[in-house]
Formats: sequence, C-alpha cells, structure tokens
Amino acid sequence: MISRVSNHDHAHTVGRLVAALEARGITLFARIDHAGAARDAGLELPEELMIVFGNPRAGTPLMQRDPRVGIELPLRILVWERDGDVHVGFLDPRELAKRYQLDADTAALEQMAGLCEQLADEAAGATSVR
Repeated sequence: MISRVSNHDHAHTVGRLVAALEARGITLFARIDHAGAARDAGLELPEELMIVFGNPRAGTPLMQRDPRVGIELPLRILVWERDGDVHVGFLDPRELAKRYQLDADTAALEQMAGLCEQLADEAAGATSVR
C-alpha cells in the first residue's frame, strides 16, 4: 500500500479527497464507512472510510482485455485513523499488470497510479510516502 499521513483530521481529509474527485469530474461510486458499520454492530473502530471511484473510459478497456480485473476496479482510496494520525492509502494500480493479462496496458496503469498519488497528496496536504 502506498500511503500518506494527512495534515488534516479525518473528516477534512475525506472532504478534500471528494473535492479532488469532483474537480476532475471523476465518478464517486461509493463511500464505505467501516467505522460506522462497526459502531452499528456494537464494536469500536477508529474512523476508517473507503472511497470507491473511477472512470469507465479508463477501466472498461482493462476489463475488456481481462475481465478478472473487475474484482479490483473501480479504484479505491482508504482514509483511516491510527495512533493519532490520519492516513490516506491506496493499492498501486501498476501491480494489476502482474496479476492479470494487462501487459499491453502499462501506460493506462501508470496514469491510474499517478491519479491515485495526486488524489492522496491533495487529500492529505502532504507528499511524504510511507
């Protein structure tokens, strides 16, 4: 996982991430509130929210080449709290070429990775990679 430590609290970090997606016209498919689900089940979990996002024009050609990659798409960014810090992280899309028949799609995967890095940087207000 590639991650950044945010300069902001959890809610503000999530807001910055959503704003960065909206500014680019990228579809936000879902917000998965792991901490909220834990609370609903009577359990405790520090704030943890996954944002599921993408662009069908980018993901569909990958799924046309190898439909199995659909288990990994759309892209996701996780924002979580741990030990007083807020983190923003994502799995490197370039790794998909190793698991699926996407050798011809390295340029698209590079673009996806670059987008995730930009979004994480904007959400966190930081550029450090941990």
